[in-house]
Amino acid sequence: MAGPTTIPDIPSLQAYVGSPLGPSDWFTITQEQIQDFARATGDHQWIHTDIERAEKESPFGGPIAHGYLTMSLAPALLPQLLQVSNASRTINYGIDKMRLPVPVPAGGRVRLSASIKHVRNVPGGGARVTISLTFHLEGSKRACCTADAIYVYFP
Repeated sequence: MAGPTTIPDIPSLQAYVGSPLGPSDWFTITQEQIQDFARATGDHQWIHTDIERAEKESPFGGPIAHGYLTMSLAPALLPQLLQVSNASRTINYGIDKMRLPVPVPAGGRVRLSASIKHVRNVPGGGARVTISLTFHLEGSKRACCTADAIYVYFP
């Protein structure tokens, strides 16, 4: 990873619309993390948590990560791609158009690339920013997760 794109301030965000960001470092999703995510969310589907059954019955050949687990890596990986200086805080506003076309096996490695899709000024000098996120699974030609994440940056 080359380091994050550092944007000097909120008004400068508009100049970066369409610019590629990333990729991040590779991140390994372990079975332990999958189990922890299942406990945290109450999603104990066997395709995620029952290793032996998943190896025998799953079309994926073993346990896979929850799609929302993959998406939840955005706050950890996005700072490797983007820093906005002179912002006092950033609020997660939501996610649009999330897709999970490729399952991530336990032990799979993912990384994030992104681009700023849209910037809308909000009262008080902030900006609502839509960032197109693409999670790549090592060894796959297709993305494993795509989404438009929306953040609000405040001065």
